Amino acid sequence: MTRDHGGDLDRAKALFGGRDWIDLSTGINRVPYPIPPLPPEAWTALPTPRAMGAAARAAERAWGSARPLIPVAGAQAAIQVLPRLWAPGLARILAPTYNEHAAQFRAAGWRVEEVVTLSALNGADLAVVVNPNNPDGQAHDPTALLALDVRRLIVDESFADPVPHLSLLPHMREGLVVLRSFGKFYGLAGLRLGFVAGADVAPLAGPWPIAGVALEVGRAALDDTDWAAVTIDRLARDAARMDALAPWPLVGGTHLFRTYATADAAAAQAHLARHGIWSRIFPYSRTWLRLGLPAPHEWDRVKAALPRE
Repeated sequence: MTRDHGGDLDRAKALFGGRDWIDLSTGINRVPYPIPPLPPEAWTALPTPRAMGAAARAAERAWGSARPLIPVAGAQAAIQVLPRLWAPGLARILAPTYNEHAAQFRAAGWRVEEVVTLSALNGADLAVVVNPNNPDGQAHDPTALLALDVRRLIVDESFADPVPHLSLLPHMREGLVVLRSFGKFYGLAGLRLGFVAGADVAPLAGPWPIAGVALEVGRAALDDTDWAAVTIDRLARDAARMDALAPWPLVGGTHLFRTYATADAAAAQAHLARHGIWSRIFPYSRTWLRLGLPAPHEWDRVKAALPRE
């Protein structure tokens, strides 16, 4: 399967020309957390274990984790490292989903099977579930995930911040690994910050895996529960607003993106691109088109660009 990704504005500009693009091809919050004042040493000194620990404790408080969290350079860094922690065997992945999971396990020598039902994961040496899922938004209750009969379960919760009741972090147990992204919900993907619970990825990550500025911003943002609550409410309203505006049937989504069934996804993407709106399509579906949620000042442009079907 092709390992394509959202956020490829260079491709959009090459195909449709340079313009003031609104990039809705990712699930990144377009109202980012405001960067607080940073101490000079966040820029000038090597990141310290104390700063790493402070960011981790803030994440544990924010997400109610029952196990320590290890900071990593984005959830992608964990996805690349995890297959190397254990001897290869049979990995089953609930699909379709973020394509890096299958790619990284195959590259590490695992036998990978992509399945379409939760029950089909049973019996695997290792199972991977993205919850809620990208791109169809399929969500599973923690009870259903904990009931799976697998030796090891990896749950990618990169889009779980707006729906905290789905998180397995408060229910950690042996054999369970949970990944969290910081940059998507907090709108600061450029910081490259994520967290892992249930697996010791630190030895493979190196001595200074996270920039000092990312640790400082992450700690402040994760401790700002008021901002998170306001953002969760806004994203829920914006998801409903996008569904009301979109001319296509809803496939599913999260409160950070929506996926629709178009007649022709490539044509729909091109139509939006001619209005400076970049969207996401998928190599395994000729109909699915995914849209992130605009910032408040971007809604009028998005509304005007949407086709009338």
